[in-house]
Formats: sequence, C-alpha cells, structure tokens
Amino acid sequence: MKRFSFKKAGAVCLTTLAVMMSVAGCGDKEATTKDGKTEVVLNEVAHSIFYAPMYVAIEEGYFEEKGIALTLVTGFGADKTMTAVLTDEADIGFMGSESTIYTYVGGTEDYVVNFAQLTQRAGNFLVSREPIENFNWNMLVGKDVLGGRAGGMPEMVFEYILTKNGINPMTDVKIDQSIDFGSTAAAFSGGQGDFTVEFEPHATALEQKGEGYVVASLGEDSGYVPYTSFCAKKSYLDKNKDVVQAFTDALQKGMDFVQNHTPEEIAKVIAPQFPETDMETLTTIVDRYYQQDTWRGDLIFKEEAFTLLQNILKDSGVLKESVPYKDLVTTEFAEEAAK
Repeated sequence: MKRFSFKKAGAVCLTTLAVMMSVAGCGDKEATTKDGKTEVVLNEVAHSIFYAPMYVAIEEGYFEEKGIALTLVTGFGADKTMTAVLTDEADIGFMGSESTIYTYVGGTEDYVVNFAQLTQRAGNFLVSREPIENFNWNMLVGKDVLGGRAGGMPEMVFEYILTKNGINPMTDVKIDQSIDFGSTAAAFSGGQGDFTVEFEPHATALEQKGEGYVVASLGEDSGYVPYTSFCAKKSYLDKNKDVVQAFTDALQKGMDFVQNHTPEEIAKVIAPQFPETDMETLTTIVDRYYQQDTWRGDLIFKEEAFTLLQNILKDSGVLKESVPYKDLVTTEFAEEAAK
C-alpha cells in the first residue's frame, strides 16, 4: 500500500497511529450469536442528539428486527473509538471519517473502511456572549474563540468556514484549542472567550441560562460535509457481509423515520437515550438539526463528499496527498439498503 505524508494533527492522530501500528494485522474476530441474534458492538464517538437516526433505529427495534443484538459503547473521542475498532473491542465504529484517513496514511494494513454516512452537516454552533441580529463571520476578527482540538472535524470545519469568508484562522482569530471537548461551555460560562463553538445540548443550555446566544450554524455555513460515518476494519467487512448489511438496513430504517416524522415525534422516540434532557429541550435541539438538513435520506458515502473532506484536511495542513476513495469507502451495503 502506498504511503502518504501528513503533519501532526493533535492527540487523535498521535494516539491512533501509536495504537494501530501495534495491532496491524488483527481483525479475525468473528460475529457470534446469542439467542439467535448476532452480537455487534458499536463504539460511538459521543452520545449526541446529533445522531438521532441511529437512536431511532435502536429504540424502534430495527436492529433486533434484522437479527442483531447491539451493544452501544460511547468512546468519548475519535481516538478512543478508533482504538476500540483496531483492537477488536468494537466491531463497528462511528466517528468522523477523517480518522480512517489518518490510520490509512499511517500504514495500518487492516485499515478501517467507511460503509455508511449518517450526517451531512456539521453539528456545532457558534455562540456569542450577546445576541447578534445580523451576524457575519468578519465579527470574529481579533476575537477570542473557544474552538476544538487540532485535527478534529469541529475545528477543521470552523477553520474551513473562516477561510471561505476570507479570514485567516491562524492570524486573524485567536482560537483556544487547549480546552477538552465537552468543557468549553463551562469555560465560556466562567468568562473565557468572546465566542465558543458548541455542540448540543451545550449551545441550547447556554441560551437557556442566558449565558450565550447561538448566532450561526457551522452546519449551514460550511455546506454539505460528510461529518460522521460508520466504519469497520477491512477484514471484518470481508468476513461479515451479511451482518454489516443487516446493520446498514436497520440504520436505513432509522434514516427513513426521521425523513418522515416531525421533530416532536423524533424527540419522543429517542427520549430514553437522553433521560437527563427534558422533552422541550430535546425537541428544540432535534428541530435545530432537522431544520438545517443534518441527516441524509440514504447512507451512501459519495466520492464527491470524500473529496471535499480531504480538501478540508489539506486546507488545515493535516493531509499532504489525497488517499483513494475506493480503498476507504464502500457503498455496496448502503446502496442495497436504499433499494
């Protein structure tokens, strides 16, 4: 396999690359059965309302209908989710597709392949300390912004938007990337930063407390971006085609549900996944994602989307040369599920 060069891209790249070199060549784990169903361990990068179609599929019993006994584990970071997949702690990973590029570039022989794209928009929002009626991105010039970690999609999409608007992310804006994911809202509440980039439910929580105001959607302003996808090691996909197809079929039913139901109905179904969130807040967040066309009608990860992703990585300086779409994406399962 041809090797490519890239710059260091923060903890996710370094941690993933260190682990993957020690487990290259693994991936012989066979799917096992329990009570007539196939056990599948899915490791998700985070547990977020942003991923509503997946939770619909779980709560509506679509995986069970397809003969899958699903165990959902939250990795709390793309590096941890990728590590779980590479070491066979998880059969399938759900994270930003950039992680699969990092491992491929690093030389993993049994590399990880994307087989179903879930979200087509960024899921974070720009929050200001004061309401801004007619926001434009030039208002960030010279400001302190709490951003995301280097090499991660939230930060790279943010920088992509700035660049699109003629703003140099390195010199025109002071981006703080030192705060852990999930802690930026608390830091903002504590007085750090003029703006912060937040996922839900933190963006809505800041608004509810009167400590911040959503002034822009990164999903809308970046355009359609392949933000998150499901992936598995090449060996797992080769040896468990029926399982992966059943898994993808169940996901497609979740996608169909969100396309044909209201935010209120979606929120009601996924509520058991978020017991700490009241129904009004849950519905508000689902509606926010619904209105920006977050979820695709199908799960097909198209080549133009993969090309855009790589262009974002190149613009951020974490990728030097493009990697082959045909190696890192397979559409056979999503295409069959969409029929």
